Amino acid sequence: MSAPLSIADLNDAFRMTFIGGRVMITSGVDALPLAIRESILARVRRFDAFTPDNDPHGEHDFGSFDQDGAGRVFWKIDYYDPTLTYGSSDPADPKMTVRVLTIMLAEEY
Repeated sequence: MSAPLSIADLNDAFRMTFIGGRVMITSGVDALPLAIRESILARVRRFDAFTPDNDPHGEHDFGSFDQDGAGRVFWKIDYYDPTLTYGSSDPADPKMTVRVLTIMLAEEY
């Protein structure tokens, strides 16, 4: 039997595929030209610049980068219960967690 996946592994799999949760973009990202939006989504999917400063808990749940034509972009994964009403009681358990990835312009934060 294989070991359960870590929260970071679950977050990476979701972020790289956009499968297994919900992906939300803010109105500022939505208002950008299609080519810039596509570039942002691609960069979120392949983001791997995790450091102790931007990932102190080792969960791979936040990232940021500079995007030509958009400025600074943030992305964040939050953990909700299956009804999306409360926070998940166990983010390491995919059966008890809905991951929500929000992609936003830093100026919208």
